[in-house]
Amino acid sequence: MGKSRRQFFKEVGLGVGSLGVFGLLNRDARAALNSKIKEVRNTPAKKVAEDEDFWFYVQQAFNIDRSFINLNNGGVHPAPKIVIDAVKRYMDFSNGAPAHNSWRILRHRKELIRKRLADTFGCSPEEIAFTRNVTESMQIALLGLELKKGDEVLTTTHDYPSMKNALYQRQMREGIKVNMFSFPYPPKNLGVLTDLFEKNITPKTKLILLCHITNLSGQIFPVRDICRLAKKHGIEVVIDGAHSFGHFVYKQKDLECDIYGANLHKWMMGPIGTGFLYVKKEKIKKIWPLFPAPDPDSDDIRKFEHVGTQPEALKLALGDALTFHHGIGGKRKEERLRYLRNYWAKEIEQLPGVTILTSYDPAQSCGIGAFSLERGDITKLQQQLLDKLKVYTITVGIPSPQEGKENIKGMRVTPSIYTTLDELDIFIDGVKNFIKTGSV
Repeated sequence: MGKSRRQFFKEVGLGVGSLGVFGLLNRDARAALNSKIKEVRNTPAKKVAEDEDFWFYVQQAFNIDRSFINLNNGGVHPAPKIVIDAVKRYMDFSNGAPAHNSWRILRHRKELIRKRLADTFGCSPEEIAFTRNVTESMQIALLGLELKKGDEVLTTTHDYPSMKNALYQRQMREGIKVNMFSFPYPPKNLGVLTDLFEKNITPKTKLILLCHITNLSGQIFPVRDICRLAKKHGIEVVIDGAHSFGHFVYKQKDLECDIYGANLHKWMMGPIGTGFLYVKKEKIKKIWPLFPAPDPDSDDIRKFEHVGTQPEALKLALGDALTFHHGIGGKRKEERLRYLRNYWAKEIEQLPGVTILTSYDPAQSCGIGAFSLERGDITKLQQQLLDKLKVYTITVGIPSPQEGKENIKGMRVTPSIYTTLDELDIFIDGVKNFIKTGSV
């Protein structure tokens, strides 16, 4: 059955109350986690999701502050300690002789990381470009694809502002037209979303911008069905995977997409300032690089990486992030994140005036959830949670499903695999007290 927590602390030379804010970071702690992973190797992921003893060991891999409850991991996620250690190690080596160590040694090593990243996404390494974040990935595609005056781009009101801003700039400068529509949330089923895209396509639609999962309510879209729909109409599709990679399990073949961008510093838990862009090999040539490259119409994916001197350490440390991800198990992570979302959502949805804005359907959601209040100021709730309980969440303005109506004010909650149920209980009790008394 494995060691008890108390026995584990005894063997690594710590008292039960000696964790501090930095967790267990020594070799024995890592060995204990490895042992735990072996124990659950043949256990269904859904069952592991509820195994608090297993996740206790995972929690110790993070060097985080337990005097603060971070429920905004969807913004940017802390990396596990092995990733931060790798960044420091590569930075120190690079700094010893930057022109030699960084340019001539480390820069070339990232090709192995490219291969491992491609293997995880399910594509060729020659289709993966390293970027600094999903905004850069998306803007390479959205600004680099050829469009002419009068061409239309279709997206939803829920898509991320940075991506829409790229389209608005093209609208102002080049005369393209940006069309947007909202959708009911949660929808009855994924077919509702595909049908809405089909309804809003016009003969002038040349490009679709699509979120794999939205940052506002955590709605997952049927990417494969929409890509198939677009291909029937000869329309290019650019997928914003900011919140999906490392969050739930899929491969490129499951999506049938040609252009896909993602962050690696969110749910993949890589160093801050890492992302990637996938472009199907035959589509690379037709996209202009955001930063001019020596051969801008090349079909070499590396043309998108000509951004000048940059810290190679961040890319190499992705190797440790990928190792950690696969070691824990992508499906186990997915089910744990979904379990945590359901844990808090099913508690507070019973409260008067609370509406959960995220579907419980596993095909439509995972670890991101949002809710609204019929009565009471949700911004005040957010501030009180932070000030009085040190619980950090964010409020979001979610476009109304009905055109012309005001945004719905909601709270987005994004715990992660290092979050404890005790911490979620503090959040839940705070919301309950606020609804009952007006104060957390």
